[in-house]
Amino acid sequence: MISIQLPDGSKREFPQAVTVAEVAASIGAGLAKAALAGKVDGKLVDTSHLIQADAQLAIVTEKDADGLEVIRHSTAHLLAYAVKELFPEAQVTIGPVIENGFYYDFSYKRPFTPDDLAAIESKMAELARKDEKVTRSVLPRDEAVSYFKSIGEAYKAEIIESIPQGEDVSLYAEGGFTDLCRGPHVPSTGKLKHFKLMKVAGAYWRGDHRNEQLQRIYGTAWASKDDLQKYLTLLEEAEKRDHRRLGKDLDLFHIDEHAPGVVFWHPKGWTVWQEVEQYMRRVYRENGYLEVKGPQIIDKTLWEKTGHWDKYRENMFTTESEKRDYALKPMNCPGHILIFKQGIKSYRDLPLRFGEFGQCHRNEPTGGLHGIMRVRGFTQDDGHIFCTEDMIQGEVTAFTTLLQKVYKDFGFTEILYKLSTRPEQRIGTEESWDKAEAALAEGLRASGCEFEYLPGEGAFYGPKIEYTLKDALGRQWQCGTIQVDPNMPERLDAEFVAEDGSRQRPIMLHRAIVGSLERFIGILIEQHAGALPVWLAPTQVVVANITDAQADYVAEIVKSLQKQGLRVVADLRNEKITYKIREHSLQKVPYILVVGDKEKANGAVAVRARGNQDLGVMSLASFTERLAADITNKA
Repeated sequence: MISIQLPDGSKREFPQAVTVAEVAASIGAGLAKAALAGKVDGKLVDTSHLIQADAQLAIVTEKDADGLEVIRHSTAHLLAYAVKELFPEAQVTIGPVIENGFYYDFSYKRPFTPDDLAAIESKMAELARKDEKVTRSVLPRDEAVSYFKSIGEAYKAEIIESIPQGEDVSLYAEGGFTDLCRGPHVPSTGKLKHFKLMKVAGAYWRGDHRNEQLQRIYGTAWASKDDLQKYLTLLEEAEKRDHRRLGKDLDLFHIDEHAPGVVFWHPKGWTVWQEVEQYMRRVYRENGYLEVKGPQIIDKTLWEKTGHWDKYRENMFTTESEKRDYALKPMNCPGHILIFKQGIKSYRDLPLRFGEFGQCHRNEPTGGLHGIMRVRGFTQDDGHIFCTEDMIQGEVTAFTTLLQKVYKDFGFTEILYKLSTRPEQRIGTEESWDKAEAALAEGLRASGCEFEYLPGEGAFYGPKIEYTLKDALGRQWQCGTIQVDPNMPERLDAEFVAEDGSRQRPIMLHRAIVGSLERFIGILIEQHAGALPVWLAPTQVVVANITDAQADYVAEIVKSLQKQGLRVVADLRNEKITYKIREHSLQKVPYILVVGDKEKANGAVAVRARGNQDLGVMSLASFTERLAADITNKA
């Protein structure tokens, strides 16, 4: 007898080997129909999987997270099936599940068009309606290579040839299409109902720019029609908030082909930049950081000592002068150690906190660039704390509390905390890892944070905390981090004089709050849909006249507000006031002050707030008080 234990603790016994589907059927017809896969002793399998010994089993349906992954995985194969039906000469490569969907890469003689995409999606729906059974088979590795070569699928054959000889591989077939895959898959194509193809992009074979460029078709798939529609609505909202579009519409910045991956900041955008940078500068100053500035170009010998030259060379911009090789810095930390090493440091100097708005350059692939979110030249909100092991916990607590305040001031209230622990390949003693991981965990707890562990995700030299913020659309952005590093001080021979007179190595804590200022400003633009809070808005107030008779009064108001350090402009154009209001509303200006003869006579202003709010007429003093409160409260 085979005993199957279900999630509720109940057991079912069978006289012989039994499939997941048969177990589901024994529980009820409804569950048998809903079953997409099974989880046998924690491993996700097909419903056709044969259970041959006592096991724990959970039936996976569309209500489960695993079920949604199976749906998306299977829909990727349905996409490849449809492409082969419509374009037999196309070759299929790989098609994994990604966040919110899937993609599949194809090699084809011409670019796929939007009309092709519509036709492929229609064919997918047609194939799904056929409800063709999805079946799994196993072939020896060499037979699988021969099979895919025989049907002209060179990429699949190459993938299988990279598998060690003597191993078996699994194939999945549906209708006339067979694909290489580990699985699992839905039992039949009829389970795939709610999907949409999104776009086509370029992708290099095996992610190597030296290989052929393929065509990557992205899609999304969901368990229900409502879930699909919610996601598409979210995408529409995200499109409205796209920082690239808003950056152009609001005249903030642009990216130029003459400098790919580097930002050209316009006056309004640079005003936002300055507000962010000066805010962070105050944060440094008020929390014990000493601001420093390192050089942009450093001799390659330093990067060899730190290990970056061997591991990161392809991502570094290099130059040569007088037969010496240099690199534009991709990060600030080695420079901070060189500053630390100037002069003798004592234990009394620790913790020593350096901060820098350091401009860094990384040679990112062109295909990976994305507005100001992913660039080649960026400025890092970078800080490094030199301390002892015993100081780590206190520094983490103080940093976390500070980070929470900063994010709140910028309009983010939900933060996710993740602690990455020791990987298999690492340096240092188990005792030092124990201390470092415990210090990070206690530092988070002392700040009142709930967090999750990411086992094995730490760097080879130390654990780290990642701080991920959620935006208004629920999207996650990992910005902040604090990383324990005893390795770089060791490599660059940094030391301090301990209380007993001995020379010891400091621990280096790499930390960032906003990370790349370019990326963070992009996040801010999307978070606020371009309607930045008053304290960040490039133009805080526009003063508009109704007729020329109020021009002198407008100038008086503007001068008064500018003296208070406010960003104010006058609109004295010979246009209708409704036109002016509409134009500045589209520019998302927080306040528009309208002045006519009555306002001039009474020394008042008619105030319109962003969002088409008419606040009525008030004295300039009352308005100024309101504006000052908005700025002080970061409203």
